[in-house]
Amino acid sequence: MKETKTLWWDESLGGIRYIDQTLLPTEYAIAGCTDIDQLITAIQRLEIRGAPALGVAGGYGVALAARTCTGPSFDDYARAVLRAADRIRESRPTAVNLSWGVDRVVARFLAANDETSAKTVTLAEAESIAADDTRCCHAIGEHGAALLPDQCTVLTHCNAGALACSSWGTALGVIRSAVAAGKQVKVIACETRPLLQGARLTAWELARDGIDVTVITDSTAAHMMRSGAIDAVIVGADRITGDAVFNKIGTYMHAVCAKHHVIPFYVAAPLSTFDATRKESEVTIEERGRGELAVVGNRTLIPEGVPVKNYAFDSTPMDLVSAIVTEQGVVRPPFDIGALLSRSGPVP
Repeated sequence: MKETKTLWWDESLGGIRYIDQTLLPTEYAIAGCTDIDQLITAIQRLEIRGAPALGVAGGYGVALAARTCTGPSFDDYARAVLRAADRIRESRPTAVNLSWGVDRVVARFLAANDETSAKTVTLAEAESIAADDTRCCHAIGEHGAALLPDQCTVLTHCNAGALACSSWGTALGVIRSAVAAGKQVKVIACETRPLLQGARLTAWELARDGIDVTVITDSTAAHMMRSGAIDAVIVGADRITGDAVFNKIGTYMHAVCAKHHVIPFYVAAPLSTFDATRKESEVTIEERGRGELAVVGNRTLIPEGVPVKNYAFDSTPMDLVSAIVTEQGVVRPPFDIGALLSRSGPVP
């Protein structure tokens, strides 16, 4: 299977290169980003998306700010970089990896004494985040592959593949690793309304790898579970608190259905997605614009003046989760997120 690289630093550009995910599956295009405004727009438009990928983007964003911000003194320059970091951090509120990546590189920036060293250490740390993410995804894949039967059909929601990370993927990384180990895995990809990340991105990735994938409407999942067509559900996560998993809207209903039909519901995510500082009720769930629901191409689907609710994420209570797959291994109930983070060691 080909290792897809999602975003990376290009020194010849002096900025970030990334796959523009809004154009898939009909067009595969590499975009370039050389200033903070471009990066924030790319994140908000979902050209760059997926929790781990946002962590990498956040890290590279601070490195980009260190390269592009100016000031008459080092203190002025530092304040400009930190303002840029704040803007990146706030560009999407629910996915914790974005702020994690920003904060990790900001910590290195704050230890720098001049602009030259600031540029060097921020880029080095951002590159380290990207490399760590790839190692994490492969480790998650290896741990999670053991959970899947030798022959199985797995349902997934949204896109938690290479496009959502620096490469390989979390939920799809588990599937890729299982297939690489010789298991016969078929994948049912929910289309994931309204932006169709499952239909556009997950199906594109798996078909490219030669992995058996079928796309269904989100509302078909319960029917297939009841008919015995699904052996396991595996999804990624944008934030995991001590009491809930936050993921793309629609995840919660799959978890409820899986519980009812006694189907294991697995979450695959790196430790950087865990947030032991907040409870479910303290997390802001992003709401996106009306146009994503009301307009497809040139056609309006909802009458003018009729309001919409367009939540980007929902939260799944921990009692619906069978196991969480991390780079450190498989964690089963009862989940103690604080203890898990406190004893976490180096990536295998």
